[in-house]
Amino acid sequence: MNPYRTGKLVLFQVEYNHNWYYFEIVFFLLIGVFGGLYGEYVVRFNLQVQRFRRKFLSQYGVQEAVVLALITAMISYFNRFMQLDMTKTLEELFQQCDGASDDDALCQSRMQWSMFTSLCLATGLRFFLVILSYGCKVPAGIFIPSMAVGATFGRSVGILIKALQSTFPSLFLFASCPADEPCIIPGTYAMLGAAAGLAGVTRITVAVVVIMFELTGALTYILPIMLVVSTSKLVADMFSKGGISDQSIKFNGYPFLNLDDHVRDMPVGEFVKSVPDVLYATGMPLHDVEAYLAKSTYRGFPVVQSESNYNLLGYIERHHLQYAISKAYAQGILHSDTTCLFQPKSTEAYALTTAQIQSDPAVGTNLAPAVHLSEEEMEIEVGPLQLGDWVDPAPLIVQPQLDLEVVADMFKRLGPRVILVCQNGQLIGIVTVKDLLRHIAMNERVEADGPNMSNANDARGDTDFAVGTGELEQLLETSWTWLSSCMSRMPWVRRYVQASESVPLTTVTTLYENE
Repeated sequence: MNPYRTGKLVLFQVEYNHNWYYFEIVFFLLIGVFGGLYGEYVVRFNLQVQRFRRKFLSQYGVQEAVVLALITAMISYFNRFMQLDMTKTLEELFQQCDGASDDDALCQSRMQWSMFTSLCLATGLRFFLVILSYGCKVPAGIFIPSMAVGATFGRSVGILIKALQSTFPSLFLFASCPADEPCIIPGTYAMLGAAAGLAGVTRITVAVVVIMFELTGALTYILPIMLVVSTSKLVADMFSKGGISDQSIKFNGYPFLNLDDHVRDMPVGEFVKSVPDVLYATGMPLHDVEAYLAKSTYRGFPVVQSESNYNLLGYIERHHLQYAISKAYAQGILHSDTTCLFQPKSTEAYALTTAQIQSDPAVGTNLAPAVHLSEEEMEIEVGPLQLGDWVDPAPLIVQPQLDLEVVADMFKRLGPRVILVCQNGQLIGIVTVKDLLRHIAMNERVEADGPNMSNANDARGDTDFAVGTGELEQLLETSWTWLSSCMSRMPWVRRYVQASESVPLTTVTTLYENE
């Protein structure tokens, strides 16, 4: 078998024939601490860069990629470990020096301090470049770069310890080292550093251990890898919960509830603020329904008896309503004043009707354009549009006295889009996943900054809860404003950059906006 066409069974196949020693556990823990700190600060600073990128650079994706490529090329030119492809760099750092050629400077004792300096410099530079480049509009990831950062740091630690053991062989710390065999293998430290960096940025444990074993085949070092990975995650979790994927989900406002997200000591009635847009079963003009679809961000609408009676009758999905109106436009003549009736039918009729969406190949989510009617057609009496078959007569309902934690559990276990809140059959409001996430984010902000700061944020309408804010984001904004003002004075670049112009973050995306 030769899956990688390198003569090796796995990508970075290594053969570490020497066992590790118990005194090395101290240095393994040091590498784990580095991995945790690396993961925490990469996630923290990258979110700030992402916020700046979304606010100022959303229209300059190509230009940003070109600038980052130029910066990377200029920086990498002067460092050996930055010049190579990261996969090739990992392969070189993982190797052990037994039987190495004289041309291999990484394994030569006379070059060890030069290599140590280059590795430390490569660690810092790649750490900086990972923060800037991850999330830009080029196909790139976080796994291999994080492994490369950890590997360069680990190899530098291995070189330092090997030099210390060679200089002071009689030190009590190295008492267990054999006299006729190598004691410190710097390549193993590079492998452990790669595992630490990957675990720190992703906050994954078991999967990282399996990945490292599959990439290297180093079964002897499974226990040190487990130790390093656990330490890295523990250190990173001391600062914040969740890796870069979890934080990106929160930053982008995706409606995803983790199992450890909890909302306690609050009834649903206090959580629900107001009644959303509703549809009346007794009838509504078509133009009002289309206006609801145009302005509302919810994924569906509750159906009540009438404008004066909010007795809940059912719930209709947004895409179901759009499909039904589009189908009606295609089959006949609709007038803007056509009455839409939403009197729900049986659950069997709802199931059969909604099944048309899966069976109809011409399904579309966009409304068909309005039909222009002639004067003769305007005189024809248009009958009401029956949409009751599309109304779910049995939506998920809770009482306002119910604890909000139970509602959060229902979202996690049942996976509904919305949950309706009713009292004595009367609609009070609705709860969505994004509503819960907004509340959880606000509570986290209160715990971090205090209630006074939270009230100030509410007063100014802060909807993003400072996700991705910090000193780096402020520095980038200040630099961009100064650079834009300077470049705007040049006529030949004025068409590309406007002085002090930015896109408000809330116009790009609103975190946890209603469904």
